[in-house]
Amino acid sequence: MSEAKIVISELIERAKKAQAIAEGYTQERVDELVAAIAWSVANEETAKVIAQMAVDESQLGNYQGKFVKITKKVRGALRDMKDCKSVGVIERDEAKGLIKFAKPVGIIGALVPTTNPEATPVIKGMNAIKGRNAIIFAPHPRSKKTNTFIVNTMRATLKKYGAPEDLLIAIEEPTIDLSNELMKQVDLVVATGGSGMVKAAYSSGTPAYGVGAGNAVIIVDETADLDDAAHKIMLSKTFDYATSCSAENSLVVVESVYDQLIEKLQAEGGYLTNKDEKAKLQTTMWDDEGHLSRFIVAQPAAKIAELASFEIPESKSFIMVEESGVGAEHPFSGEKMSVVMSLYKVKDFSEAVDQVNTITGYQGTGHSCGIHTTKLERIEELGNRVKVSRIMVRQSQCYGNSGNWDNGMPFTLTLGCGTWGGNIASENITWKHFINVTWASTPIEPVIPSDEELFGSAMHN
Repeated sequence: MSEAKIVISELIERAKKAQAIAEGYTQERVDELVAAIAWSVANEETAKVIAQMAVDESQLGNYQGKFVKITKKVRGALRDMKDCKSVGVIERDEAKGLIKFAKPVGIIGALVPTTNPEATPVIKGMNAIKGRNAIIFAPHPRSKKTNTFIVNTMRATLKKYGAPEDLLIAIEEPTIDLSNELMKQVDLVVATGGSGMVKAAYSSGTPAYGVGAGNAVIIVDETADLDDAAHKIMLSKTFDYATSCSAENSLVVVESVYDQLIEKLQAEGGYLTNKDEKAKLQTTMWDDEGHLSRFIVAQPAAKIAELASFEIPESKSFIMVEESGVGAEHPFSGEKMSVVMSLYKVKDFSEAVDQVNTITGYQGTGHSCGIHTTKLERIEELGNRVKVSRIMVRQSQCYGNSGNWDNGMPFTLTLGCGTWGGNIASENITWKHFINVTWASTPIEPVIPSDEELFGSAMHN
């Protein structure tokens, strides 16, 4: 038996003993624990410590972005699950004679990315306990100390409330072997991270929720409020230095407002590269095989420009590159995980929708797109034509995709991308995905429609 298998088996055994106790908890007890662990991390003082620790250890993103993620996303997730039934009878449908009972999944394996190490383990922990599960966290090595601190903070809270600490367990010295073994031995895998991690989760033989690659494309049409659009795009693109896979990667702009929008983006802190700077940036950001450089991921704009051997004014917080092509020969059309954004000019709205499908077809199918427009019919046309799981309308993309106070999207940091993105779910992954449901069916009066009701005109043709 390999060392990794032995280590994980021991963790699983601990988790099973804790989960057996949690399985007997009432709804009130579950909700008490969920609120307690959420507060233990999302209170202002602890959130400050974690935000700084995450930046110092990972060297990705910035303090303010991580502080906001902890304080807002955790609160939002708690709001969404508060007063929701996850124990015992969760639904009765008298007309259909159905009763639904919630059951734990068991032991969950959670893969935690280094780009979002601050709020991801908290929300996954909340989701797990909401369903009376135990969960084991496998962080990225570059954020292992942050993960251990967060999990230990939540464990201390469980102990304070008289619950078994091993409902939440951190792998303190993560390796690829340990992560792979964890995925084999748990009952459910929840993988948030890069495509390699998600592919490994789906290949583990264990049921898994994964996420597809992000490459959000945003349409700005001629009816948009350009000041509002430019400001929201800036807020999202610069948030935590674009660690989010939901950050705007490309703008597709109708030509009649293209120049105006660029001017407004420049006023918001955008720096438009010239042809020479674009070439330098491309050489810096990707190697000869098309792999994105880790040295530019989630870094400030000035540092990226410096690495590319050109300077930008201190007032500039994101970099814009004009692009027309899509595909491997045009790497700026793909996900950039940085404060670098591509600009595409199109003649009209129909061409804009085609361009969204072309770009996401190259990278990011199933993830998300956005639109700044005032025409409802265009929102509906976009919704009917694009292969993505979420569309943000007149919003900052990275704020809205994963739930925000001013939209109805469920708060989460795990975004399903449907079969387009190689995922089983096209929803925002929440506590509802962390339970099994037993259906009990009782007899009702027969409901038998007539052939006329069923077949209609088909009977007479």
